[in-house]
Amino acid sequence: MAPPAGQIRPGRYLSFFVLIVVALYALVFLTGDRQPTPKLGIDLQGGTRVTLTARTPDGSEPSREQLEQARQIIETRVNGIGVSGAEVLLDGNNVVITVPGDEGEQAKTLGRTAKLGFRQVIYAEPAGAAPQQQPGTGQAPESSAPPTGEPSQPPADGGGSAPQAAQQQDDDQTPEEKAAAEIQEARQARQNQALLPANPNDQAAVAAAQQLQAQTLAQLQCRPGSADPLVGNDDPRLPLATCNEDGTEKYVLGPVFLEGTEIEDATSGYNQQRGGWVVNLTFKSGGADTWADFTSANVNQRAAFVLDTKVVSAPNITEAIPNGQTEINGQFTQQEAKNLADVLKYGSLPLSFSSSDATTVSATLGLASLEAGLIAGAIGIALVFIYCLLYYRILGVLTVLSLVLSAAIVYAVLVLLGRWVGFTLDLAGVAGFIIAIGVTADSFVVYFERLKDEMREGRTFRSAVPRGWLRARRTILASDAIMFLAAGVLYALAVGEVKGFAFTLGMSTVLDLIVVFLVTHPLVALIAKSKTLSSPKLSGLGAVQKLGAKRRSTSHVGATAKEA
Repeated sequence: MAPPAGQIRPGRYLSFFVLIVVALYALVFLTGDRQPTPKLGIDLQGGTRVTLTARTPDGSEPSREQLEQARQIIETRVNGIGVSGAEVLLDGNNVVITVPGDEGEQAKTLGRTAKLGFRQVIYAEPAGAAPQQQPGTGQAPESSAPPTGEPSQPPADGGGSAPQAAQQQDDDQTPEEKAAAEIQEARQARQNQALLPANPNDQAAVAAAQQLQAQTLAQLQCRPGSADPLVGNDDPRLPLATCNEDGTEKYVLGPVFLEGTEIEDATSGYNQQRGGWVVNLTFKSGGADTWADFTSANVNQRAAFVLDTKVVSAPNITEAIPNGQTEINGQFTQQEAKNLADVLKYGSLPLSFSSSDATTVSATLGLASLEAGLIAGAIGIALVFIYCLLYYRILGVLTVLSLVLSAAIVYAVLVLLGRWVGFTLDLAGVAGFIIAIGVTADSFVVYFERLKDEMREGRTFRSAVPRGWLRARRTILASDAIMFLAAGVLYALAVGEVKGFAFTLGMSTVLDLIVVFLVTHPLVALIAKSKTLSSPKLSGLGAVQKLGAKRRSTSHVGATAKEA
């Protein structure tokens, strides 16, 4: 038989709460890394801050849409490679990546443009060897030919003033203008239309193009790890003179015949036959058809997989590949193969960025602020405990116990969220929890004051509990719903650390309901059933009971007089 409205079976509620706590801590200690500590943010444990500066080919300001798109792609890469607790924010034309802990080196790769294109290899030679003949002709290139893009005659005003004027012009340029000039110079030297003949049957044009190819490759310096101004700014419609990633081979490549955007999925794995780590690509239907047509028409030719203007692999096509399943090999390490697969999988950036500038952030200041905040919070909680014990007595003890149990649930949830979704606790999150303590205590006060109101109307402590709970429950639900809605709106509109504050505040509000419904109310019901614990001295409700008894007596006398 169900109990009357407002009355409950406290044992069931308390047993259910104990089951929740046991389940949470079983997950904490028996799953994952089994470390019972939450993940901390960069302000509490230190870390790395990486700043990426956007660059455009003409030196103009990047649009806000491009920057936001780049930020979202980098944030997706952060989530995809498992860098937990990282923040990706916009600061002017910069994208700032903040990574807690020791994962800063991994974060430096997040700004790679990942602009992949498939190009035909026109000519290739070792990077360390001087070209002895023109590509495809067997004749040595003329040493007197002027380098591409340089004048064959000195300037009319003399050779001394031109370098000084150029130097003065460089000094007057802004960093954006210098970057744009570097990009245009690189395009002129390495993406010139003259690298390929317009008419392959014109022998003179072929010879001239081959001569220019040799000159371009002779000027090309292959330095592994060097910054390339064409990264993210090369024109896929033009040929490209470039090197491979380790700087051992030079290439003249044709225009892009297949964009990397046609990739549907990219994974890394170990190739048992080759004995090395590779990246496996799966193309979309249109890309698979294009790749099948190209491989069919170019058997025994080479195709270059060009990532950010660098050739990561240039395999020889031994047979047609009709199904679009393709492998990139480039003597990768396991981590390199994974990073490459991740940046290809999660998209290319709409902008190019200058080389990453990583700064180590110390946790000293954050820990000092945390210590000061915890001391202030502890003082505030102690005052709340003292007030509750003096004003509510045994109900105050329930308040203290409920807050302790709430903290136990919050801690377990923090550990699990850090382990499952990478949530990190920072100073803003700690502030959210401290404010949530006030929200939880407020729920207890609402309930206890409603009990007093019922007892002032002449009811006993035991009969006041179910009626007081029915009325207090509506108020508690409405209050917590408003708080949760405010936290949700703040989380949706805020950025950075404010999101952490909103998240912890909303989470604590939900856990507050669990504690009030499954712990506080059942314990109050148990106390109301005990003559010893519900005595006026322990409950602190003696004055309220006397006032209620007086009202009952007055009401009874009035009713008797009316009957008489």
